[in-house]
Amino acid sequence: MTERGNDLPKSRTRRKAGTTERARALRWLDNSAEGALWKELKGRRLCGHHFTRQFPIGPYFVDFCCRKKKLIVEIDGSQHADSSYDRRRDDSIRSHGYSILRFWNHDVLKHRTSVCETILAALDGRLAENVGANDIRFALAKPVDSPELEHMTFNHVAEHQPNFDSNPENMRPTT
Repeated sequence: MTERGNDLPKSRTRRKAGTTERARALRWLDNSAEGALWKELKGRRLCGHHFTRQFPIGPYFVDFCCRKKKLIVEIDGSQHADSSYDRRRDDSIRSHGYSILRFWNHDVLKHRTSVCETILAALDGRLAENVGANDIRFALAKPVDSPELEHMTFNHVAEHQPNFDSNPENMRPTT
C-alpha cells in the first residue's frame, strides 16, 4: 500500500499484465517430468548455466529457458506428437532468436542423464544443426535474414556426443 491508501505502486516490469501470475500458475501445474528435470536445472546445477522456468516469449510460455545461451527446453507428452500448433509456436519462438530442444516426458523420467547431456551439448554448441528423431527434436534459432534451415535426422543423438560422467550432479565431460 502507498501513502494514499489502497493504491498499489505501478509495476516497473516490461511484461504484459498477468504474465507473471500466469507463469507462477503454470509452475504449480507442472507434470512430474518437468519437476524431475527442474531438479537438474535449477540453481545453476548444469555446469553453471542459469535456467528460468515457465518463461514468457511473445504470447507463449516455455518450460525452461537459458536466456544467456538463447536455448529453450520443452518437455512434451504424447498430445504434442506431430502438432501443427507446436510447429507454429516453435517458428514464432525461433524468430525471437531462441533455439528449441524438445524431449518426451518418458525420456526425461527414464533417461534423465542422457537428457541432461543433450541439453549440455546444445548449450556448448555441439548440436550445430537441426535434429529430428523419434526421441529428440532440436531446432536452431532462425537467422533474421535467411531462409528456413534444412532439417537433418540422426538415429541416435548420443552417437554425436562426448563421453560424460554418469553422475547427473556433475555433467562435465570425462577425460
